[in-house]
Amino acid sequence: MPDAPDPYWWRDAEPARPRRVEGGIQINSARGKVARTWWSGRFLAVLEEVVVGGRLARGKTYARAGQILSLDVDAGGAVAQVQGSRPKPYAVRVGIPAYGKAEWAEITGYLAEDASYAAALLGGEMPRGIEDVFARAGLALFPAGPRDLVMDCTCPDVAVPCKHLAAVFYVLAERFDADPFQMLALRGRDRETLLDELRERRAAAAPAAPGAGSLEDVMDAYFTAGPGLGQRLAGPPTPSDALLDQLPEFPVAVRGAPLTEVLRPAYRALGTGSES
Repeated sequence: MPDAPDPYWWRDAEPARPRRVEGGIQINSARGKVARTWWSGRFLAVLEEVVVGGRLARGKTYARAGQILSLDVDAGGAVAQVQGSRPKPYAVRVGIPAYGKAEWAEITGYLAEDASYAAALLGGEMPRGIEDVFARAGLALFPAGPRDLVMDCTCPDVAVPCKHLAAVFYVLAERFDADPFQMLALRGRDRETLLDELRERRAAAAPAAPGAGSLEDVMDAYFTAGPGLGQRLAGPPTPSDALLDQLPEFPVAVRGAPLTEVLRPAYRALGTGSES
């Protein structure tokens, strides 16, 4: 005879309402769409279209209620603790392949070719053409399909994603709004490392200025006038006693002669000595 159904099956089922959380991580969007930037919107659109279908919306209530206790993003994925209706929070993991040094070297090389990419990233923006940059390297920035995403949750829900996973996706999207480097961090490159590499590549590719050299190499010619400059600056010779003609008349005379005329021979003699 088949086993009789367990009359207490409902004890193992999760109640509809989650336990209330104080100080949890919640999204700012109270209604409507969550993403504010094109890149976080693209992230959610990819999930909805090619990864999880229409089940993503199940997590909005959890995300808005602040049921996520913790969320850490690192190369290769994100891990979170989500409070459901049971006493123990559920452990949630979202995995995405992280690229290695060789792959990121190729991506960074393409990014360095256009200064607008680095400028956008420095300004807290994800460049519009960044997906094309990844595609040139044969890679993808956003999840490329179901095989590009791993989703785990310790809850008893058999649906994937469950509402706990979906809630994490919405919080991730809002984090990407505020910091696009979080999206790049999932793929294996943090902000400081990427920007340092971009600066180095841009500096190495910049052409040297004509005649550039060390300060020591140019010191001898630093104050040298250019061709013809000395001739252009030179004016008519000034008599050495011209200063005496600019002085006011002195009421003092020496043996009946004005003081300026007494001094004039001396000024002329000094002028003649400086020219020799």
